[in-house]
Amino acid sequence: MTRVAIIGAGPSGLSQLRAFATARDNESVEGTEIPDIVCYEKQSDWGGLWNYNWRTGLDENGEPVHASMYRYLWSNGPKECLEFIDYSFEDHFGRPIGSFPPRPVLADYIKGRAEKSNIRELVRFNTSVRDVSFDQATDQFTIVSHDHVAQSTTNDLFDYVIVASGHFSFPNMPEYPGYDTFPGRIIHAHDYRDATEFSGQNVLVMGASYSAEDIASQCWKYGAASVTCTSRNGPMGFDWPEGITEKPIITHLEGRTAHFTDGTSTEIDAIISCTGYKHHFPFMADDLKLHATNRLATEMLYRGVIFQPNNKLMYLGMQDQWYTFNMFDVQAWYARDVIMGRITLPSQGEQAQWIADFAASEDDIADDYGAIDFQGAYTRDLMEQTDYPNFDTGLIDQTFKNWKKHKKESIMGYRDNGHQSPVTGTVAPAHHTSWVEALDDSLETFLG
Repeated sequence: MTRVAIIGAGPSGLSQLRAFATARDNESVEGTEIPDIVCYEKQSDWGGLWNYNWRTGLDENGEPVHASMYRYLWSNGPKECLEFIDYSFEDHFGRPIGSFPPRPVLADYIKGRAEKSNIRELVRFNTSVRDVSFDQATDQFTIVSHDHVAQSTTNDLFDYVIVASGHFSFPNMPEYPGYDTFPGRIIHAHDYRDATEFSGQNVLVMGASYSAEDIASQCWKYGAASVTCTSRNGPMGFDWPEGITEKPIITHLEGRTAHFTDGTSTEIDAIISCTGYKHHFPFMADDLKLHATNRLATEMLYRGVIFQPNNKLMYLGMQDQWYTFNMFDVQAWYARDVIMGRITLPSQGEQAQWIADFAASEDDIADDYGAIDFQGAYTRDLMEQTDYPNFDTGLIDQTFKNWKKHKKESIMGYRDNGHQSPVTGTVAPAHHTSWVEALDDSLETFLG
């Protein structure tokens, strides 16, 4: 029997488990042998980054903390753009809910679908993958893993390996002159946990993407004395409320004084670096490592999934992302069908050409709206090659574009809008409390 290893039981890994479970339960593929599957997860529960953990640095087992999740995080994109086509939010909660739920609500939704799939017995929790290698002679992978509960190390053989560990856990952390003598706190967003820590402080937020805008907004919401946003990529350009300002990139620090390239300066108490993450796979042998940057057309991956040149290795969710959960799903369906022989891959040369052409197409994109359409078309292309249930990527593309316009209109109020579900057609109701005033992010309060 074919053996398949899945590394990670976050959203991507759960999508892969769901894909195999669907084939197992689908009469249309009766008689097709489902592989023997083992999923490795170093945390004690599934959910990946959506598991909140107060720990930073190292976890209870001495492993690098995977999650970058923080308290009071609310979805900063419409939930309708990530909704599972075979498991709607209304299926899970029994009624329509607002478009921008907090982390506990989204985590409950992700885990609810996983529980329904009857796949938990396939996951080895509290188990870290130490090494993945490939033997050309046997055409098999060897995975060395460590069970932190049993305190035992195991070697297992597999025919295929699917890496679903994500790429938002290894911080990209710049350094500027004066960091070594700055008397305040300097952290990466990966180690940010609670906005109330910065109440009454003057906070410098570095970066210009989603984490920067969200953490800046959250620090303001929970009482920071001031928030100064700085970035080498230019301003985010939102109509910020009083208390949040934007500056060009810093040049250096002198004590608590941050100096900027425009000649201005300001006093700060803390720096939160929202400067992105690196693709990092220390457990993979060098010839199996994905070397990639955060872009829509991921290097080294045919169809954004199949590794070059070893087609028995696959990576999920490695793209820069507009689409998330539903894109992970169609990638998982595609990977499943390659493994089960339902999709025949072209030659290595044709695969390499597809990768090059796909990257060139991304390079021609003019703006964020073009990027949305690009990833929507990519998601649809994969979907059409499998039996994944059809969903309206055009509606999702438009929802993303409406969301971007709402953010320009009100960066603090965009979460108060409702969007249409591509699954049920329902337009989400307004939440009972505006985001600015919603200080409690619990599932019970949100659903109340």
